[in-house]
Amino acid sequence: MGALPNLPSLLRPSAALIKATALDLAILAGHAVLYPTGVIQERPSGPPDTSSAQDAQGRPPVPAQSSDSAATSDLPDGAPDSAPSDDTSDEEPEDAPDAPRLPTTDAAQADRLPVLLLHGFIDNRSVFVLLRRSLRQHGWDQVEALNYSPLSFDIRAAAALLGKHIEEVCERTGHAKVDVVGHSLGGLIARYYVQRLGGDVRIRTLVTLGTPHSGTRAVALLSAHPILRQMLPDSDVIEELTQPAPGCTTQFVSFWSDLDQLMAPLETAQIHHPDLITHNVQVSGIGHLALPVHGAVAAGIRQALDAAASDGGGDSETASVA
Repeated sequence: MGALPNLPSLLRPSAALIKATALDLAILAGHAVLYPTGVIQERPSGPPDTSSAQDAQGRPPVPAQSSDSAATSDLPDGAPDSAPSDDTSDEEPEDAPDAPRLPTTDAAQADRLPVLLLHGFIDNRSVFVLLRRSLRQHGWDQVEALNYSPLSFDIRAAAALLGKHIEEVCERTGHAKVDVVGHSLGGLIARYYVQRLGGDVRIRTLVTLGTPHSGTRAVALLSAHPILRQMLPDSDVIEELTQPAPGCTTQFVSFWSDLDQLMAPLETAQIHHPDLITHNVQVSGIGHLALPVHGAVAAGIRQALDAAASDGGGDSETASVA
């Protein structure tokens, strides 16, 4: 277990793997520029102003169910849907004009919960610049990204802190639940909160991107860090997540990539649990770092959140973003 698990594929890389690795390296270089902008925790925002949300006769909109489209999309050849602008801050000043938004029905808007974004190991909220922009452009008004300390040593403790933050978001926005998107370790922290700390009463949908739900052997050489040891397949935390979770109401949507070199085996990024409402979405042609920034994945996330609002979810086999 001390050797790199995907070493044969690294020694004989395919054209697709070379392309995905090059894209990951380009994303890493761009993210290095943005990283300092996400070090400080963002300022919390209040609920959006809905006083002007009226129809032509001045009546408030009537909530209705949104579309139940599946969380799939075509994955184009190439890099993320857009590149970071010269303004490297992912916070939008209160007096700045909103980014251009696509038309959104009042019914769909009424079903949308606040979305909380949770980054991966040794990262921060700046990784979600493009995903946050995509969600806001398509009508999600309440999108926040949470930083947890790079000195976090325990998934259980990080999950407890996540729970406190979600309680604060619910109190501030007036919503009883939120949706969460977690990249890599962030998804594992959120899943622990849902399954082991009763977080299903607060999280309607948990979307994970390249999260090692069954543990990954790729971190074996770095397992001196306590939180990375908890990501190994035989860790106590991973074992806890296999235990029964009767009555869990959270819907889980897991995006996993066939070229994610940090998932060993690749299937560990899928969720398989008899008590959970799960939907696994395969992504083809991109690596681990591209998952939170790629346009097709962002489209799949939007569809997953809207589908959860409309139909209440259900067990599902693997879909594909190819």
